[in-house]
Amino acid sequence: MFGFIKRTLKRIYSAITSQLASLFALHNVDESTLEKLERILIEADAGIEVTRPLITTLKDEMARGVLKDGAALRTSLHDKLLALLTKKTFDQHNARVFILVGINGSGKTTAAGKLAHNFAAQGKRVLLAAADTFRAAAGPQLEEWAKRTGASIQPGTEGQDPASVVFQACARFKQENFDILIVDTAGRLQTKTNLMKELEKIGTVIKRHLPDESIATLLTIDSMLGQNSLDQAKLFNESTALNGIILTKLDGTGKGGIIFAIASTLAIPVAFITYGEQLDAIKPFNPSDYVNDLLSE
Repeated sequence: MFGFIKRTLKRIYSAITSQLASLFALHNVDESTLEKLERILIEADAGIEVTRPLITTLKDEMARGVLKDGAALRTSLHDKLLALLTKKTFDQHNARVFILVGINGSGKTTAAGKLAHNFAAQGKRVLLAAADTFRAAAGPQLEEWAKRTGASIQPGTEGQDPASVVFQACARFKQENFDILIVDTAGRLQTKTNLMKELEKIGTVIKRHLPDESIATLLTIDSMLGQNSLDQAKLFNESTALNGIILTKLDGTGKGGIIFAIASTLAIPVAFITYGEQLDAIKPFNPSDYVNDLLSE
């Protein structure tokens, strides 16, 4: 990922990486250095809960003479940020069934299409299940993604019980020996009890008909929402067990610190990130690569 932030996530590079570089170049660090670091992290939406304890630890290291210059600051910050992201990690190789959840406008259906491309590029046969039968445009949108990626699709009709679409998809998954099943569900607000029950029903259908498959439920979050993304993730996590997060539209924000807030507060790993309109503008999230790149010169 080296250089990826500078090339592709230009707003994050400008808001975080370039500003940190000036601190890392210092021959001496002091209280004002850490104050600047605190401001950079908070403005990047790393959040108070992440930033304040981190700054407190760095101040202690400075008082003990461990933290003397910018190079030492970079090393210490690197280790602490990486520790936040590796508390819990997502292994995409453990699951073959993916359920995508999220609110309308979070980029969920687009993420489903890009995820299909990600696996198709690995030579895997992908089946998309159009279980969003509430939004009229969702089905045609997913069908277009299926054409673009070479994936197959189990269509649904408007108003159809989403669980029945998933039932049909599970049958095809087994009969036609697909490698990956991606279920696109209806956009839902966390307060919509009926939609949350529908999600439970979909999970039950999959477990009954594909009992040997590991299921990954991924929450799509629009990274441009900043701290609102964290609030959204908290509410969803209370309603359904989340295995990971797809952070979408990361090229459109300078708030790259939200990744640390989500990982630290909820212990939900970021599984994938998306950036831009291109078909291949998705990648599995690698914590080490991200931190290295974020703190690069």
